[in-house]
Amino acid sequence: MTPVDAVVTGAGGFIGGHLTRALLAEGKTVRAVDIKPMDEWYQLHADAENVRGDVSLLDTARAAVADAQVVYNLAADMGGMGFIENNKAACMLSVLTSTHVLLAAKDAGVERLFYSSSACVYAAEHQTSPDVVPLKESDAYPAMPEDGYGWEKLFTERMCRHFREDFGLQTRVARYHNVYGEHGTYAGGREKAPAAIARKVATAVLSGDHRIEIWGDGEQTRSFMYVDDCVRGTRMITDGDHVDPINLGSAELVTINQLVDIVEQIAGITLERSYNLGAPQGVRGRSSDNTEIQRVFGWEPSTTLLEGMERTYRWVYDQLVRDREVAALTA
Repeated sequence: MTPVDAVVTGAGGFIGGHLTRALLAEGKTVRAVDIKPMDEWYQLHADAENVRGDVSLLDTARAAVADAQVVYNLAADMGGMGFIENNKAACMLSVLTSTHVLLAAKDAGVERLFYSSSACVYAAEHQTSPDVVPLKESDAYPAMPEDGYGWEKLFTERMCRHFREDFGLQTRVARYHNVYGEHGTYAGGREKAPAAIARKVATAVLSGDHRIEIWGDGEQTRSFMYVDDCVRGTRMITDGDHVDPINLGSAELVTINQLVDIVEQIAGITLERSYNLGAPQGVRGRSSDNTEIQRVFGWEPSTTLLEGMERTYRWVYDQLVRDREVAALTA
């Protein structure tokens, strides 16, 4: 393969597509790799070297990272809470991807590898109340992360550390907190709360059925980070000298009910709410403590939830309109 500045694994996914676009916009040469057929990639950039491949296989991982300076490993089998809670084994099998990309990068002499970890590494005991104390990096230990997905992420964080210490591979790790935005999953079971709520509100607008089902009682709290902030933070952390896992998330804490309020405001509608208390809802409260990223980089995500959700809602609404038009033509 042709030498490239950067490899993005999981490039056909939500964050990977945005990251690839940002790298290309800076004039970087990028090899974009994903297991999905290319017609299923959320963003397919003609200027990238686009490769369909399963980097959970070591030979494929070696080919993917060959002659690359930097590797951004975003590839994982994951989704929103509905997927994570019901597919623990599938989530943990992402350890094959994490391991083989690390091995391939080490053997290829890659200068630096970024790994996208998750706030799911944090112990549930720190997340039992909606009035949650923001999670700081040290709260990951003693370890009791989200079962399945969180354990895989925490294990790979340790692998990154030891590959750096034992083999000299410069690894960087960010713990993503609830990333949302355009060009992502908004239906089908893998979508996260912002996209799911945007879809439900847009569906109510288009159908005239002004009702919405909310998972849980709506009082669980989260902070949500807009994807452009995530990409900027990822690039900054990858290029920086801070070697320990670091939070990358917004500190703007809201309840799920407040998130629905925001999307209703954007859509200009008020909906009748029902609550599905038996649906997956994850921990009771989760927010990012940004003290460390401010100390190290003098930066933190700055896009407000209203700003980001307005862009996200408009995009989801347009997708639903398109889906309806396609359905009408094929009926």
